[in-house]
Amino acid sequence: MKKSDILFIIIALAVILPFFLLEPVGSWFTTNTKCHLFLMAFLKFGILSTAGEVIGFRIKEGHYPTTTFGVTPRAIVWGFLGMLITAAMTIFSKGVPALMEQIGIVPDTPYNELLGQSIFESLSWYHFLAAFLISTFMNCIFAPFFMTIHKVSDSHIISHNGSLAGFFSPLHFGERLVNLDWSMMWNFLFKKTIPLFWIPAHTITFMLPPLYRVLFAALLGVMLGLFMSFATKKK
Repeated sequence: MKKSDILFIIIALAVILPFFLLEPVGSWFTTNTKCHLFLMAFLKFGILSTAGEVIGFRIKEGHYPTTTFGVTPRAIVWGFLGMLITAAMTIFSKGVPALMEQIGIVPDTPYNELLGQSIFESLSWYHFLAAFLISTFMNCIFAPFFMTIHKVSDSHIISHNGSLAGFFSPLHFGERLVNLDWSMMWNFLFKKTIPLFWIPAHTITFMLPPLYRVLFAALLGVMLGLFMSFATKKK
């Protein structure tokens, strides 16, 4: 372990631990998550998922990224993707239980009450099944689009050497889309990580209380950065 790794760990702990150890900080987090859901999603994904990409780069290259990596542009992208996934989580967590009800899978108590708490409180088979189905539909429908947008933005940032000015230059979406590594996208990200990691992981997400779902999803975004690194390293 290098000195840079120790410094990275110290900074990470300095940012994370106050939320668990200091009551005012924890209260601030809880209050703002309830009152400013999308703003907090922007911050959570912008910080945590970008950190995942930095860790992935460290694993792949053996050192931490330089300015050409574009930490700030990547954080901005992750922030907006975080807002998008927060909206998707709301849509699927409401829509899938309604679909279950239409096909005759109805809980003993209202599903809004069940899904509004932790599964350790509800102890309901319906809650587990709903969490699994919400995760499955979200990852099969939304995740490929989400991952593709992420890779297109990566390509745009890399092409401008991580500069903030280049990031705000026109994005030639069609050109970036055509030049993606679709073999890696399909054979690794879509075909392997979605069924083997993301569906089980987001099943856990939807078994948590709503207050912590976006935070947990943002922590899972760290894994996406690692997956991208491993895919590139394998190639």
